[in-house]
Amino acid sequence: MTEIEIIFFIIKLVLGGIIAFLAIMLWSRMRDFAWMFLVFAAVTGYSSVVFDLLLKLGFVSAKELSILGNNIPIIQLVLAVLPSFFMIIAFIIMLFRTGRK
Repeated sequence: MTEIEIIFFIIKLVLGGIIAFLAIMLWSRMRDFAWMFLVFAAVTGYSSVVFDLLLKLGFVSAKELSILGNNIPIIQLVLAVLPSFFMIIAFIIMLFRTGRK
């Protein structure tokens, strides 16, 4: 890894850790169903950064799944998609709540 990549990962790890910590702290006070999914999004986003770092350093390997002739690392795909999926669910829940009032 180059020095720039290391600095980039350090910044992503620090900021992602702060985001995940604050999200968990906020959810523990709010206990709201929609916020739970936003917390899941923050935590899975942070775990994606950690997994990418471990992959880059060679501590883990990503198994690839062949989909339509392309080799796609399934763990990286899931970790990349889950935060967005959780945010979509949270926003849909919030929309349905505000639509009923």
